[in-house]
Amino acid sequence: MPESPKEAKPTPKKLNAPARLFRWLDQRTGVHELLEESLDEPIPGGARLAYVFGSGLLYIFISQIITGICLALYYVPSAETAHTSVAYITKQVAAGSFLRSLHYYGSSAMIIVLALHFLQTFLYGSFKGRRELLWISGAVLSLLVLGMGFSGYLLPWDQKAYFATAVGTNIVGEIPWIGSWLTQLLRGGDTLGTLTLSRFYVAHVFLIPACIFGFIAAHIFLFRKAGPAGPIAEDPINPKMPPEGFYPKQVLMDMTFALLIMVLLAWLAYFHPVGLGPIADPASAQFIARPEWYYLSFFEWLKFWEGPKVVFAVVVLPGLLALAFFLIPFLDRRLERRPWRRPIPVLAVAIVMVGAIYLGIRSHQDDMRDPSTAAQIALQEKQEAAYTAAPFEPYIEAPGGIAPAAYSGPANPLIAHGRGIFEAHGCSGCHGAGGIGGTIAPKLIGINVKLPGDQLSFILTHPTLAMKTGKMPAIDISMADMSALVAYLDALGTPAANAPAASSGPSETVLAASGQFAPGPNGTLLKTSTAGVAFSPAIAGKQMFESRGCSACHGQNASGGRAPAIPPMIAPQSDAAVLALIQAPNAKMKAGGMAPVTGDAADLRAIVAYLRTLGHAPSTPAEIAVAAAPLPPPVYKYPDPEPDTPGTSPATTAATAASGAAAGPAGASAAPPVSASVNPAIEAGHNVFISEGCIACHGPTARGTHFAPTLHGVAAKYPGDALPNLLHHPDAKMRAGGMPPVRADAAQLKQLVAFLDNLDMAPPAAATASTLVAAKLDKSGSPQLSASAGPANAVASAPPPPSPLAIAGQRVFERYSCESCHGAGGLRGTVAAPGLAGTASMLPAATIEHLLRHHSTQMVAGNMPPTTMNPNDLKAVIAYIRSMPTAP
Repeated sequence: MPESPKEAKPTPKKLNAPARLFRWLDQRTGVHELLEESLDEPIPGGARLAYVFGSGLLYIFISQIITGICLALYYVPSAETAHTSVAYITKQVAAGSFLRSLHYYGSSAMIIVLALHFLQTFLYGSFKGRRELLWISGAVLSLLVLGMGFSGYLLPWDQKAYFATAVGTNIVGEIPWIGSWLTQLLRGGDTLGTLTLSRFYVAHVFLIPACIFGFIAAHIFLFRKAGPAGPIAEDPINPKMPPEGFYPKQVLMDMTFALLIMVLLAWLAYFHPVGLGPIADPASAQFIARPEWYYLSFFEWLKFWEGPKVVFAVVVLPGLLALAFFLIPFLDRRLERRPWRRPIPVLAVAIVMVGAIYLGIRSHQDDMRDPSTAAQIALQEKQEAAYTAAPFEPYIEAPGGIAPAAYSGPANPLIAHGRGIFEAHGCSGCHGAGGIGGTIAPKLIGINVKLPGDQLSFILTHPTLAMKTGKMPAIDISMADMSALVAYLDALGTPAANAPAASSGPSETVLAASGQFAPGPNGTLLKTSTAGVAFSPAIAGKQMFESRGCSACHGQNASGGRAPAIPPMIAPQSDAAVLALIQAPNAKMKAGGMAPVTGDAADLRAIVAYLRTLGHAPSTPAEIAVAAAPLPPPVYKYPDPEPDTPGTSPATTAATAASGAAAGPAGASAAPPVSASVNPAIEAGHNVFISEGCIACHGPTARGTHFAPTLHGVAAKYPGDALPNLLHHPDAKMRAGGMPPVRADAAQLKQLVAFLDNLDMAPPAAATASTLVAAKLDKSGSPQLSASAGPANAVASAPPPPSPLAIAGQRVFERYSCESCHGAGGLRGTVAAPGLAGTASMLPAATIEHLLRHHSTQMVAGNMPPTTMNPNDLKAVIAYIRSMPTAP
């Protein structure tokens, strides 16, 4: 029998190159089995669009990692270079603005998709059925995502990022016991700087992403372990619906959702690129800080709380909500998944979500409802748009380091004195330290090229409309001080400008030796021009005549207007008589609204010199430059309780008045004796004067300050019910000056009027004012009047040594650059802000805290910056302010 032929073997199919490569990898890694395990996951009830949010979150996170790596290639985390590096990315790097916008919008998209994922999981009851750990890992991931948003917000180091982060870190400081430590840990010190940036950068790029990677792995592992919960009607433990594989239907849905996210982010990044504001300026006095939209509801929530109650708003309630968020699987343990069968948990979550949305909307409405806030926010947006559109300016390091080289040669006394004037008048509060510029006012370096000395002096005393709009005040100083200030401004940008500031003016010998002054008639020192010709005091007098608003009544060149022409009136009078008359107007002048003219001797002589040049043809330069006669001392009704001698305490002044010491040089009348008794109504009225904050603007003796006029004579000007009505309903001029309505009740208002009326009375009442200045504060912060203003009481009224808290507050006061506006130590103030001694120092601690947290109209109008101190620093500053003398 013939043998049967052998069966033919099947010919192996020839694989293409990709298939061979995949088989090679599969033989060594088992990738095929891994894909099958991932894609063949059974989903009870089949694929659903409601399940796409988890995969969407994963896609956004991967996108954030990729764009973040691209941005990190150019970013330099230091206070000097961070902003410049972000500007370089935005303006110079190819597609840099697009990448940065993708990263920015991706963070917001991650928050939105995270919220949708949470709502879907909660409403579907997908956390039920042995999925507690799965829910907790997702809750931790939610907090890490919020941490990514907070840590990344500071990195651009612009105004918005700086102040929002300052507010955020201060909120952390409200946590009891460890709040201050946590704030310093986040900031790397007491203030925001390079250490803060480096810590936030490390957290944003390394620490938090590493934690997210770990919890994503744990979340996926726990999800695969428990399995998908399925639709609402499914049993979470023993699913009964027919399963459907994850691939291909659910994969296609997830990929479509990821594609939609990609298209939306790309559209926003391309058509609405993210802007970059000006570099962070910690001394900015106007910037209004607002957090990112997902923190806005919490920001609004904190507005309802202050003082010790802030702990409840920051720690207690948010802590309880976070705890409830983590414990939802343990609080809602029934296997019932339908939301309409779980009314209490669903209602609780709805209240929290609706409340958060409401608070966010209300925060925006509050900003838009306040005209000044809305205008400032609009201005900030314009500044951000302008900076974004401006050409890129590279960072240039100064020779020898980042900071300007210190001046090691002999200091020019004129420049040193000019720097002292610049700092004492609060110019650095707007123009920045050393005139480098800020968000409020431009830099002054190089201003001498644009404006020669004479023009600069004139524009400082006569600000332009643009300068007035930016709230630049007229600089009202003597000619010698103006020359020193101009010399300092000319030296800005050079090592000579770094000479130590001189607190007092240089002597006439030094000024004359500087070559910028020359002796004039009667020994008066006159500023010289570049040609060596002496400037006339009349020129400075004309500037002061205009800057003080004299022309508003007397007309241009004092030729007459609402008030009569001046030259014919003063022609038959001596210079001394004219000086005395402008300092103490007669009854007819007062009836016409003439206020006393105040100033130093040189200023007043300059005004008279200018008035002497009017009404006839100009004389020779020598005649115009003739100095006026020596100025007699001013005459007061009673001794001025505000000491002129440094170190003189209010108690000493009162004691001097009581002993009948002379108030002036020889020839001046002696002071009247101080009365030992105080009218209770006047005393109560003075307490109202303090508690209502009137003292902060009108001064401790109601004599007026740079910010508000004197109140001496106001009771006679508004007799009867006119004054109480005016205090309750200030007129337009008073409101424009920042005067708020007095909220005191009828009895307190009557006491306040009695105090104001007492200001115009004879010496016994005047002595009461001296006694009032010698007041001291008890432990509750209420003023306690001395029974006697004699020498024995002077010792009792002396301020006690500052407490350790007050000493710490002084350091905080200096660290936050408060002295740039309120002057050295905050005692006497500058033209930018009033002194705190004798004004704020007499207010109760609770009132000061309220004013610092919620600025008054006057403080806002004066460009008082938002308070960004942590609670401990705020308490220390309040203690320091209240440790100041009760009189300037």
